[in-house]
Amino acid sequence: MQLDGVEVKRSGGIRRADQGSSHRVGRKWVAVLVTWAAVTATSLFAMSPSPVMASFNAHVRTTSGQLAASATATATATATALKRPHTLSQSRYPVGTPRNSEPSGLAPPGAKSLTGYKLRYLSDFLGTTVPAGWNVFTGVPGGNPGGQFGRRHVVVSGGLLRLNVWKDPQYGGKWVTGGLCHCGHVQRYGAYFVRSRLTGAGPNEIQLLWPASDVWPPEIDFNETGGGVGSTSSTLHYGTSNRAVRLVLRANMTAWHTWGVMWSPRVIDYIVDGRVWASITTPSQIPHVPMRLDIEQRAMCAMGRQCPKVPVSMLVDWVVEYSPR
Repeated sequence: MQLDGVEVKRSGGIRRADQGSSHRVGRKWVAVLVTWAAVTATSLFAMSPSPVMASFNAHVRTTSGQLAASATATATATATALKRPHTLSQSRYPVGTPRNSEPSGLAPPGAKSLTGYKLRYLSDFLGTTVPAGWNVFTGVPGGNPGGQFGRRHVVVSGGLLRLNVWKDPQYGGKWVTGGLCHCGHVQRYGAYFVRSRLTGAGPNEIQLLWPASDVWPPEIDFNETGGGVGSTSSTLHYGTSNRAVRLVLRANMTAWHTWGVMWSPRVIDYIVDGRVWASITTPSQIPHVPMRLDIEQRAMCAMGRQCPKVPVSMLVDWVVEYSPR
C-alpha cells in the first residue's frame, strides 16, 4: 500500500455539528467560514501491508483574521516527505505492538509508550458487548432527515468494534449506520489513538473529538473519509462563527492504520502510523474545553452523496487514550 500524496482542499459551504447521547444525536447545519492551508508533498514512498509503516510530516500554520462568508485564506505551510520506510521502533508516537493474534497484527501500545503522558484508557474490544463508558447512538441525525443510527449497527465480536452500515428492514430498508461516543471519559488535552480500517466506500466514516458540554464549536475531526477509501481528512472547527481548517491526506483506508490526534494548549498534531502528518499551531484556533472521543458513520443518501451501494463496515481493533502528566 502507498501514501501517494497529500493535498488540502477547501471545505464545502456547509458543515455539520454532532451532539451525541445514548439515545439521540442532534446535528446542526451552519455556514462555514473556511480557512484552508495549501500543502503538497512531491516525494512519498511505498509502505508494505505489514506492520512496517511510513508517513511524513506537514506542519501547518493557518492565518487568522476576519473572513467574509464567501472568502478563503491561504496559510503558510511546509511538507517534508520521508525517503525511507520506518520501522515501529522508529515511530515517534504509538503505533502498536506486533502480535499475530490481533486482527490488525498489532496489539495496543503500553502505558509507557508516550513520553510525558499517562495511559488513561485502553480497550481491545474483547468479548461480545460494547465496553462500559461507551454510549451507542440511535435516532435520526438532525440536519440529515434521511439518515438513521441503529443500535444493532454497533457490534463487538472477534476482537473488533464493528460499525456496520446496511439496509435495515426495521427502518423501511434505509441505509442505517453505527455510531457511539466514549462519553464516560472526557478530558481537557490529551492523546487519542484508534487502530482501524474500512471494508469499502459509501458512508462518511469519522473519528473525532467532541466537546463534553455539547456546546459547538469546537470539534476536532482527525480521521474523516467523506465516503471514499482513497483518502481521509482532518478538520478543526473553532470560533463562534464556525471557521474550519481542513486538510486532506491520500491513503488506502481499507488497510490497517493507527490514526491519532495529540491535543495540547499550544498545538494539535494529526498522526498516522506513528508520524505527524499535519499540525495546527495558531493559538486562537486551539480548543481549551473538555472533550470526548466519538466514532461514527454517516449515510446521506437522501442528499445524493455519501451513500453506500453495498453493506460496509468500519473495523476498530483498539482504542487508547492518554492524558498529560
